[in-house]
Amino acid sequence: MPKNKHIPDAGKPVTLKILAEYLDLSPATVSIVLNNSPVAKSISQATHQRVRAAAKKFDYRPNMHARMLRTRLTNTVGVIVPELSEGYFTGVMLGVEQYLLQEGYLYFTVSHLCRPDLMEEYPELLMNRAVDGFLLVNTELPNKVPLPVVGISSHSRIPGVTNVELDHNRATRMALRHLYELGHRRIAFMKGQRFSLDSEVRWQAIAGIAQEIGIVIFPELCIYLEENLWSPKLGYLPVRDLLTRTRDFTAIFCFNDTAAIGAIRAIEDAGLTCPRDISVIGFDDIIVAEYFNPRLTTVRQPLHKMGWTAAQHLVNRIQSPGDPYPEVVWFEPELVVRESTAGVRDTSTAKLRRAKRQIGSP
Repeated sequence: MPKNKHIPDAGKPVTLKILAEYLDLSPATVSIVLNNSPVAKSISQATHQRVRAAAKKFDYRPNMHARMLRTRLTNTVGVIVPELSEGYFTGVMLGVEQYLLQEGYLYFTVSHLCRPDLMEEYPELLMNRAVDGFLLVNTELPNKVPLPVVGISSHSRIPGVTNVELDHNRATRMALRHLYELGHRRIAFMKGQRFSLDSEVRWQAIAGIAQEIGIVIFPELCIYLEENLWSPKLGYLPVRDLLTRTRDFTAIFCFNDTAAIGAIRAIEDAGLTCPRDISVIGFDDIIVAEYFNPRLTTVRQPLHKMGWTAAQHLVNRIQSPGDPYPEVVWFEPELVVRESTAGVRDTSTAKLRRAKRQIGSP
């Protein structure tokens, strides 16, 4: 500890200068540490700890108004999402929020509900509130904006956007290989809604990986989601309708876990069971997937980590606008095998079909 250091007077506000004198450091060093400046990495960890401990001890509060005038930054970001239902977006936003909180950033969140007018208006409204940058979740802006932009599952190719994306080819290969090894050959496939930016990317992956593995995609077993739903009803209705047309399939690869939960309910309501009659595999690994009955086999996206990393890249770009930044940051999926998938069993329908062939029946 420095000798003869100035002890702040009790009951009086502590300024940056007083805090620096107490620590026997320059005001610039204290400011760099507390503001997490890009050059803070050059300062020792011991000094970081001393500065933060002293700031906490004396309840130091930076003059945010002066800082805004100096840096022209507000330490706020705009987060634009399709909606804020439980599941995928909750997992992503938890990571986003925790990182921004750690860095002292606030955020405005708006839900465009896939309405083109809101997707057009929200960026302008948020810029009018002086946000420093944009974080997009499964959203692509219609126009380029003059601020740093990071997108999660946005698949944007607009210049100036950093994309945080999952490797959908690897994810699809894991899911289809799992079903193939369990003996499934007649598989129903679910494609997401057109406004979901993961839909086309994952569907193309399904087509390519299925051919690679040797799985035939039967058109009559393809489900194309259309409705703007964010509940298990998303998967319940189309799977219920599919089961009224045919039961000649043994597995369903769902677009997400929410749809998979609805699909399982439709299977049960049709008098069948999962996975005894039909296996179901989801996508995302949302919180309830592990606790649903049956526990859901799914492709895990590291949602929390994706949200954290996206926020980190956005803050870095805000604080260091002249530094290079990646166009794409890739994340690897993980197959989580639980109870909703099993090997193909010798069903009574298959037995009857073979019996008819043996006796020469049509």
